[in-house]
Amino acid sequence: MDSGRAKNVLIYAFLLLNLVLGYQLWNDLQEQADSSPDFSSLETSIQNAMDAKGIRVLAKIPGETPELGKISYRFLEGGQNGKMIQLDNPVDSKLIFSPKELAAALKQQLPNLTSYQYDEIASGPGEFVLHPLVDGQWPLFKIDLKLYYSNQKIISYLEQGIEIADAEDGKRQRVLSASKALGNLIENFLPEGSVVTQIDLGYYGEVFDSDAHLPAAPAWRFLLESGKEYYVQGISGDVISPNTEK
Repeated sequence: MDSGRAKNVLIYAFLLLNLVLGYQLWNDLQEQADSSPDFSSLETSIQNAMDAKGIRVLAKIPGETPELGKISYRFLEGGQNGKMIQLDNPVDSKLIFSPKELAAALKQQLPNLTSYQYDEIASGPGEFVLHPLVDGQWPLFKIDLKLYYSNQKIISYLEQGIEIADAEDGKRQRVLSASKALGNLIENFLPEGSVVTQIDLGYYGEVFDSDAHLPAAPAWRFLLESGKEYYVQGISGDVISPNTEK
């Protein structure tokens, strides 16, 4: 190979390397932009209150405001306490991060597992917590299916069996935006120095050990770094802090 061709090859290789590095840089910046909270949906007065109270929001603020209706649910056999069942064939605990594979592995004993969603926030050492989904999409907070694991194997489960129905007044309404709900918390409820780490939309209702139908409504869940939770009812805007109600 003559020196001219060798020089051209080096130039092309250098240009290709620059393209690859440039793409990686762009991709990294894009990921940072996607993961960084966007405070543009918060009113200036709310942002000022954040600064004054030293409140930080690390969670991405969801933008969706779907039309949702109130529901009712009732406990089936076992009531609020649920029923502990040992698995005939323990499965790998890592499958919790692969919902389809987990559902396939447990389909004999938990055929309805696809209608549940894993909640990392509510889970703890030795147990995975999942919530039933309303309309196949929105978790019903505080109603749990617990998968217990040991030595990297899921060995048993406890399910709060429920039946979900539309409420009598099941009219669908557009839910309060997450930014409005967060603004109310910042101004009136969050202590100074609070750090909001996660924001989720689902359903929330009071839990009683009863055979009666219990009401639940759309709600935004806000988790603080301290572990405290706040729920903002998606229709009325009422604020609930269940940590003090347990």
